[in-house]
Amino acid sequence: MEDLLDPLALSRWQFGLTTVYHFLFVPITIGMASVVAIYQTMWVRTGNTVYLQLVHFLGKIFLINFAMGVVTGIVQEFQFGMNWSNYSRFVGDVFGAPLALEGLLAFFLEATFIGLWIFGWDKLSPRLHLVTIWAVAVGTILSAYFIIAANAFMQNPVGYTINEAKGRAELVDIGAVLTNPVALAAFPHTILAAFMVTAGLMIAVAAWHLKRHQNVETMRPTLKFGLWLMVGAFAGTALTGDQLSLVMVETQPMKMAAAEAMYNTSTGYDASFSIFTLGTPDGVHELFSIRIPYLLSFLSTHTFDGTVEGINDLQAQYVTLYGPGDYTPVIWVTYWSFRWMIGLGAAHALVAVVGLWLTRKGRTPTQAWVWNVAIWAFPMSLMAMCVGWVFTEMGRQPWIVFSLMQTSDAVSPNVTGLEVLISIIAFTIVYGTLAVVEFRLILRAAQKGPAPIEMDTDDPDDPAAKPVVRATVY
Repeated sequence: MEDLLDPLALSRWQFGLTTVYHFLFVPITIGMASVVAIYQTMWVRTGNTVYLQLVHFLGKIFLINFAMGVVTGIVQEFQFGMNWSNYSRFVGDVFGAPLALEGLLAFFLEATFIGLWIFGWDKLSPRLHLVTIWAVAVGTILSAYFIIAANAFMQNPVGYTINEAKGRAELVDIGAVLTNPVALAAFPHTILAAFMVTAGLMIAVAAWHLKRHQNVETMRPTLKFGLWLMVGAFAGTALTGDQLSLVMVETQPMKMAAAEAMYNTSTGYDASFSIFTLGTPDGVHELFSIRIPYLLSFLSTHTFDGTVEGINDLQAQYVTLYGPGDYTPVIWVTYWSFRWMIGLGAAHALVAVVGLWLTRKGRTPTQAWVWNVAIWAFPMSLMAMCVGWVFTEMGRQPWIVFSLMQTSDAVSPNVTGLEVLISIIAFTIVYGTLAVVEFRLILRAAQKGPAPIEMDTDDPDDPAAKPVVRATVY
């Protein structure tokens, strides 16, 4: 019973579950804000009401998702004080700085201008109103950067000094924290992956309507935009992922070794990329694997004769540096989450490539299964991002801040397992209810489709007719 009520294990489960749940809304918020801004720019420049219809349509989905992201994100802040007070005391001076910037600068920018965008349709000029949605888009991206910078400190601590008297890390260089190599590499990778998720949502919604021959005038361009965005974002995600892997080899070689189930240090031919590996239950030895020679060496060092450190050698090094202990993450979680991240993202991109081929030169597929694949493929890129974060965080274990503090030392000392379990149950009930509400709201908005634009004249052929926009459009 004591093992089932272990405060550390339950706190880790709670934070992991609530974080992944919150993250379901983050990529759509990031990507959809920019997509809505692009469509509104196209409307302002061309006057084409199709673009205005898409602004209102996609804007409604964006607002529903944004609201849910805010509600679920607030819980994340509270958990640092509730379940991880030792961590907060030790590293709060450093970790709190980028989070404060996110709240005071990025979120303030988002919250202020999203209000102006919602209620300013009939009060601001079209160009000034356009500025408001671009400010929201910039705010969402800035918010992501500051949070990634905070997380990057946990992966690669920089810009701090240890105050031995107070027993905590203290900030000495905010510039170093904000320009952490891990943050600089992870940021574009994360943003481009978010655009993949947004593209997947656009493809799924458009496919649902086109399958039923509904709203073809608006949904076909939405489909084409989503398909091209998916392919472009995947290419960017792959390239930035390569750069992130180079930084990971430099800063967290154990994570790379675990991602490849590389037990022993290897060079050149032997530094092979694992397609499939089985290891012993204790995670010390490899039993069977299918590998591509040289590929891991190239991915890790951009040379075919580079050296990749193995799990066993790194474990011995860390024992020397940090004292007795097990410094390996859970190998199977790290190994498979890395592969699911790549596989799901690549599969979704492949769907988009096939979609571009099937819809080339104005073609419209007539087979229902084509549209069904496009619709049901939506979760793939979203799940790829989720397991990518699982890889990022689990691959760092047993450290909560690499080389400075282990996760086992970070949990609140006075929180009992029963208290954490009760809060997990409460969060599950609340989040489950919110999930149903969110899904129904977005599903209803998506299936309803773009609303027709009211014009200021009853004559549809009047070239001087202008669309009527109102603050109550949402």
